[in-house]
Amino acid sequence: MLPISEITKKLSINQDYLDYFGKYIAKLKLSLLIDIENNKDGKLILVTAMTPTKQGEGKTVVSIGLAQAIEKLGKRSIVTLREPSLGPLFGIKGGATGGGKAQVLPNEKINLHFTGDFHAITSAHNLISASLDSHIHHGNSLNIDINNCFWPRALDMNDRALRHIIVGLGGSANGMPRESSFVITAASEIMAILALANSFLDLRNRLSNIVLALDLAGNVITVDQLGITGALMVLLNDAILPNLVQTSENTPAIIHTGPFANIAHGTSSILAQKMALKLADYVVNECGFAADLGAEKYLNIVMRQSNLKPSVAVLVVTAKAVLAQDNQNSNNTYETEGFSNLAKHIENLKKFNLPVVVAINRFPDDSEQEINKLIEFCQEIKIPVSLVNVFNQGGEGALDLASKVVNAANETDLSKINSLYPNELSLFEKIEIIAKEIYGASSVELTTIANKKLKKFTELGFSNLPICIAKTQYSLSDNAKLQGAPKG
Repeated sequence: MLPISEITKKLSINQDYLDYFGKYIAKLKLSLLIDIENNKDGKLILVTAMTPTKQGEGKTVVSIGLAQAIEKLGKRSIVTLREPSLGPLFGIKGGATGGGKAQVLPNEKINLHFTGDFHAITSAHNLISASLDSHIHHGNSLNIDINNCFWPRALDMNDRALRHIIVGLGGSANGMPRESSFVITAASEIMAILALANSFLDLRNRLSNIVLALDLAGNVITVDQLGITGALMVLLNDAILPNLVQTSENTPAIIHTGPFANIAHGTSSILAQKMALKLADYVVNECGFAADLGAEKYLNIVMRQSNLKPSVAVLVVTAKAVLAQDNQNSNNTYETEGFSNLAKHIENLKKFNLPVVVAINRFPDDSEQEINKLIEFCQEIKIPVSLVNVFNQGGEGALDLASKVVNAANETDLSKINSLYPNELSLFEKIEIIAKEIYGASSVELTTIANKKLKKFTELGFSNLPICIAKTQYSLSDNAKLQGAPKG
């Protein structure tokens, strides 16, 4: 590792815009955006994937390796990633900083407490939870309906026993008994809001407008009504600042916020991306899970909120992910369903008019036959494809991919890249478009409860917002066991 001050010199960042967290990590002050606002924007590269296995297909590794490879081509590049959650870290995934010769460093600090952003978000989230129950306990002057409180608690750990709980069981001194729940911090609304904020003022406005509950007359109760917006801003004062680190080849990396893509919108903060685009020629931005989640939500939600448009999508594919999408893979050969899954993700990205380059992330036990079939399939459908081995080779293992991605990005007309639906459509129509166009549904039916909720949201004035769907990451459908590209 180089001292982080050496990385800032590569990016021509004045030392006045840095808050150091030791020798190898620095936070970037938001005033930097003012200093660089006249810089030409770089080109944004979106990294997504086909439907993954439970072990993941290496989007982070490929993102890091691609950024390193672009720098080897003589271009200035930055990779923008999400901060890891402690839940998956101590679960099956074991970290989110890449691997081999394509890592972000110092990886153990990034994977653990990093700069404390997750802890600040957890504290802010639970301050709201505490204030809500405290208000109810101390007279409930806002007439909050305890059966219509939507705000959960948060904890950055997979603690299954806390998902559905009853609070306030300790007698009258300890609050009013009611149902509640815990979400993992990455699923906190505060996390999503921080990732979508464009400034301190924008963050403040978003926090103050969080809907926590309904009152007995059916009106919304917001954070602003509890009078705690300022306290939340104090807790998030440093967490809003993007974190600058480096890759194993000293390529700059900005890592900030960590919303999950199967629940929230699944990508790094808008502030991190805006800074990176003003500092680099090419910005490689990872989106969580497959293109039906992170990429769809980026293009329908994040792009709408930020006006940032990607120039190209990199679709990460592995032989094992293709095999996992086949029902009849006992003889370890490709069947049609694995390729149909890959083709559907390509088709989905093209619906946004976004150019696609397939990156085959090679694993040591992949056979030549499997790899060749993948390459042949992509060539048959006329999609640029590149074999990648960044884990073992670093940036050298993605030079072909970098060249194809840069060429595609340079030819893109950003004016043609658009979201799938306009804001003016009804909430149901937006859900229907995503379900039909992205997931392959033939129709959408609402339960009575869901229909009642959508009607209420519309009455409250929220129908102009984009839709964020929580869904399994293991299938294009809502059923994790449905493989390939299910229809109907």
